[in-house]
Amino acid sequence: MDILYVDTITYAQGTMYIVASEEGLVYIGTPNAPFDEVEVWAKKPFKGYSFEVNKEKLELYVKQLTAYLNGQLTEFDLPVHVKGTAFQLAVWDALKALPYGTTTSYSAIAQGIGNPKAVRAVGSAIGANPILAIIPCHRVIGKNGKLTGFRSGLAMKEFLLQLERA
Repeated sequence: MDILYVDTITYAQGTMYIVASEEGLVYIGTPNAPFDEVEVWAKKPFKGYSFEVNKEKLELYVKQLTAYLNGQLTEFDLPVHVKGTAFQLAVWDALKALPYGTTTSYSAIAQGIGNPKAVRAVGSAIGANPILAIIPCHRVIGKNGKLTGFRSGLAMKEFLLQLERA
């Protein structure tokens, strides 16, 4: 049976679940959300997997995420194991190419992946990103410079952007 390993990370904004497979990180939860969030999310991309709390398997992930959230790490060196459509994967790859401390717009991402008219679809793909911070969707803001939707809430988006500006 396939297993998803689970642990939590605690930082200034609260506690989040983190989840990994044998191949890499698959999910970072919303701060202070119940485990139900993880279970609901995993039903589609990881149907049939079971969950196992395993601090040892997630030690490297916890270490790097904690360092990032404490302003001590600007680049991750972690394997990820994301599942999505070809379009979602292209958007997520574009997000991973965004440098620490920078922001961009949804339309710039759409142009960058060669589909300039797909701005709304880019927004949907970003909204489906399962791994905040490592796939840095918080770096995408409205064309007018305003903060827009974020799975973990605008307060978390602002926290991450401020962290990277420090």
